[in-house]
Amino acid sequence: MTELIDFKKNINQEDLKKIKDIILNDGIIVFPTETVYGIGASIYSAKAIEKIFKAKGRPNDNPLIVHISDMKMLKCITTNVDIISKKLIDNLWPGPLTVILPKSKNISNYITANLDTVGVRMPSNPIALKIIETCNVPIAAPSANISGKPSGTNIEDIYSELNSKVDAIIDGSSTDIGLESTVVKVVGDIVHILRPGKITKEDILELGLKVCDKNINQKINKQEKVMSPGMKYRHYAPEAKTILVYSNDNEKMLTKISQLIEENKNDKVIVISSKENKDKYSSETVVMGSINNLSEISKNIFSCLRMADKLSPDLILIEGVTSLGIGTAIMNRLIKASSHNYIEL
Repeated sequence: MTELIDFKKNINQEDLKKIKDIILNDGIIVFPTETVYGIGASIYSAKAIEKIFKAKGRPNDNPLIVHISDMKMLKCITTNVDIISKKLIDNLWPGPLTVILPKSKNISNYITANLDTVGVRMPSNPIALKIIETCNVPIAAPSANISGKPSGTNIEDIYSELNSKVDAIIDGSSTDIGLESTVVKVVGDIVHILRPGKITKEDILELGLKVCDKNINQKINKQEKVMSPGMKYRHYAPEAKTILVYSNDNEKMLTKISQLIEENKNDKVIVISSKENKDKYSSETVVMGSINNLSEISKNIFSCLRMADKLSPDLILIEGVTSLGIGTAIMNRLIKASSHNYIEL
């Protein structure tokens, strides 16, 4: 039976001891970070890591990210931190940035999907940091959801999926960002963004570094190895067929979505829309936030995908957002959620 632990108001020391016992005895937990909730296990427990893959139904060629609470832990995980990666770490940790580094012998191939590199980050969420610090081991953790489904950003979305599949679920309220971390890998003198997130290309450019993000939305074939979660498989996806529509001309976008509603008038259609457009469609809508507040949309988008799917539609239509700042990450997740069924006008 999964134990539900409430850390919304304060971090209870007795419960921290329970969590430590779970982690140090081959158990797995669901815990909050500033990005999304994760399913975590000690990097030193092959048995627990295997439980994560089983709980999620996750393919074993999809690597996990290792979470740390201090820089001493980084020495256990990697054999080398290059100058550019160190600059990223010094300026952007703790926070929603995962850096791909050469792995040490402490990191099993199961965590890294047989790669010689490992993704590492130091979360800024105080609950996550306190759990890792108390357990005194790095924690490997993918997002808390069944593989392929939208990531979990609150306990309501997670509990029914993962109850009885994990040893404990820690409730830290809704996550602040709502999208997984930015994942980067330094090649030569260039920072390559493998998965966009809250830390943007512009944030990295401000550090005086060269950045490449040209491949973030490419399709990956089944045989290809990937260095980051969220790159390869159908991901963040509702059950229903989904189409993403975007234009920087709002009227064009409204017209196209209305046309798609009409073309599918004999089906149940749900539109995931902005607050500004929610009353402009003949179909039922799920509101993701204001088009003028991308952080609000970022925080809500996975819950909106889940909410739309619970209404049992035949088709979900989604308004796209501008690819500026965190909008790049939002669009990346929506393109994958729609299985690349994307119309740009």
